Amino acid sequence: MKKRRRSDREQCFRAFPSVEQSALKEYEKLESRTRRVLSNTYQKLIQSVFLDDSIPNGIKYLINRLLAMIEKPSLEPIYIGLFGSTGAGKSSLINAIIQQAMFLPVSGDSICTSCVVQVSSGCCEQYEAKIHLLSDQEWKEELKNLTKLLHKTEEPGGEDVDEDVWDKDEAMEEAIWKLQVVYGTGAERKNYEDLLRVKPKGKIPTSRIITLKAEEAGELSVKLDPYIRTQRRDGDGESGETGIWPLIKHVEVTLPRSALIPEGIVLVDIPGTGDFNSKRDEMWKKTIDKCSVIWVISDVERVSGGRAHEDLLNESIKACQRGFCRDIALVVTKTDKLNLPEYLRERKVGTQVIQNQQEAVLERNKTIKLQRSRILKEKLKRKLPADCKVLEASDLVYTVSAHEYWQQALLTEEETEIPKLREYIRKRFLDKKRRMVTKYVTEAFGLLLLTDSFNSMENLPNEHLHLSSLRRFVEEKTVLLERAIEQCFTFVERPLQEGVLAARASYRRLLGAHLVRSRGNQGFHQTLKAVCLKNGIYASRTLARIDLNEAITQPIYDQIDPVFGAIFRAGNAPGLALMPHIEAFKHSLQEKMTEIGMRNGWKYDGYTKSFLIQEISAILGGLEGYILRKKRKIYESVTSSVQNDLKPCYEEAAQIAGKKACERTKDVIRRGVERQVAEGMFERAQERMQHQFQLLKNGITEKVKGSIATMLALASSQGDGLYKELADVRSEYKEMEKLHRSLREVAENAVLRRGMQDFLLRMSPSKAAPQNRASTLET
Repeated sequence: MKKRRRSDREQCFRAFPSVEQSALKEYEKLESRTRRVLSNTYQKLIQSVFLDDSIPNGIKYLINRLLAMIEKPSLEPIYIGLFGSTGAGKSSLINAIIQQAMFLPVSGDSICTSCVVQVSSGCCEQYEAKIHLLSDQEWKEELKNLTKLLHKTEEPGGEDVDEDVWDKDEAMEEAIWKLQVVYGTGAERKNYEDLLRVKPKGKIPTSRIITLKAEEAGELSVKLDPYIRTQRRDGDGESGETGIWPLIKHVEVTLPRSALIPEGIVLVDIPGTGDFNSKRDEMWKKTIDKCSVIWVISDVERVSGGRAHEDLLNESIKACQRGFCRDIALVVTKTDKLNLPEYLRERKVGTQVIQNQQEAVLERNKTIKLQRSRILKEKLKRKLPADCKVLEASDLVYTVSAHEYWQQALLTEEETEIPKLREYIRKRFLDKKRRMVTKYVTEAFGLLLLTDSFNSMENLPNEHLHLSSLRRFVEEKTVLLERAIEQCFTFVERPLQEGVLAARASYRRLLGAHLVRSRGNQGFHQTLKAVCLKNGIYASRTLARIDLNEAITQPIYDQIDPVFGAIFRAGNAPGLALMPHIEAFKHSLQEKMTEIGMRNGWKYDGYTKSFLIQEISAILGGLEGYILRKKRKIYESVTSSVQNDLKPCYEEAAQIAGKKACERTKDVIRRGVERQVAEGMFERAQERMQHQFQLLKNGITEKVKGSIATMLALASSQGDGLYKELADVRSEYKEMEKLHRSLREVAENAVLRRGMQDFLLRMSPSKAAPQNRASTLET
């Protein structure tokens, strides 16, 4: 068994070069030994209090903290989102990165990926896919909306609707297609109640999860194909292939341990525009928000413009504001596609003579990198803080070719930049592993300090730690922290007010841009009805996303985005950021403890002092995750407030049918927006955001007060006679002390190895790997 576990680890490490392997092995060894120490300590504590009628609060605290540390995952998944329109090359890129040609379906003239697909490597020996379906209630909700969309109502008095209104637009085509796929031909003519009595064509398990397994990648690909590959409609409107894809919420694919992608990395194929189904659309947005890295995927022939490309970039930048995203890059795909005579005729750069197709492709790739990097950086600067880390990246644009990665007829493997993306993934993983293990070992050491001190008679407070003065100090500093947070949040008030004024001045124009079509109303009524059925939002699989609420509130976001990003940015840079205030609070407490200790000799209470310092870091370090989870609700509060105010208007507009239905629908929307604006809709949205900021401030201060009060109570209860029967954990403490000292040694070894590697690369230029921004992650 030990040999097998060692073999599994070796397989996992194969994704890394030897220098990185060594560092990763050392970090994993540190983590494994720490977990063993914690587990032994936990078992001893449980055994010592097992028969007690009542367990002191201090012991409960320690047991719960130890259990939480033991159960903590080795590494939170790192989600890398590949975000792009149908046909951009997302699936082909994932296939190349994981070294599995044609594993995920590749979009063509008749096929496309129909849902969010997550791909990761795991400890399983087989290829596995879990297909998660909509719940029965979720599908009924969509079914009701689909039938409403197709329902043809006569005007009172028996007048028929305008024929041009009922031309099949994209929304109607999609609804017909989905119903035919699930229920068969003719389903689009049935009403909601009739369809509830019809049994779907596909087999739907009661668990709403379909699990597929296979020994080989190709075998699983064949099994998975009908579920995530959707056929286009045939000319007569029939579905080209039966299936249950309209019922699928998302798909999780797990590969056996990969020699290319570390376990813990999740590549996510994200469709570009969301979905008509509310649950799938919400999951689409949440999936984007949980990605720490977003690669905007764009075909080389579409990268130079177009609304779809701009929408993708804007949505990705919003993910930086409201979600966990810390890095954005543009990945230009299919760069092997080039018409040489046409390129030479229109060529405007370089004086060197182009000899062949390869030279032309490489020159164009270089030009694209320069041009698109400049444009992307300018766009990011307008939306993000000036000192945002993503703006410091040396590579904002990658030019890749999945086709040439396999063929290598035109480009070498390195020139396809697939290896460069893999290197970025590895560096990202190693950096996160280093930070996680450092934090984990440090927290564990703090817990063992206190646990061991409870069992040592030497640590009874002969020289008392002045916890009463420390409590007063904490109370005073908490008040100051609360004021600092409040001051930090006031920076958003002025741009928020200016945004409201800008929105009031421009909402008619912005709304009109979405309601007026250059080709007239033909075929537009059903799309507009779909927008109203979903409270102002329509997400199509092929057309640009429509969001009226977002459109009319965009002037507010244009004003607040830079300040909002500055408040919630990562790190401890000075300025508007929130986290430096929390860091300052932490350091002031730690300095106070050290001061009290020095003034009072602190000969015997050194354990307690060290525990308090370590535990404060753990408590306040956990606040960052809490803040990141809350900021999404704050950021979206403006649009959600507007959407809520306009809901009655949308509901009224969705019921309109008959003569001139499209124009009448537009009029209802316009009048509804006008009425709500006059009644203070934008001002209410402003108040909603300010209220959410207030709730966050209260949440932070309450968590700080509660956690630190518990911690101080625990420290002050030392030596009260309740812990004298605890098991001896001195051996575990000594082992943990060694592991804590090893952290510095491991970090120094990693720096030394990187220096040696850089030296060898400089001495062997021909073997030097392309430099990229991932290398900065380790610094």
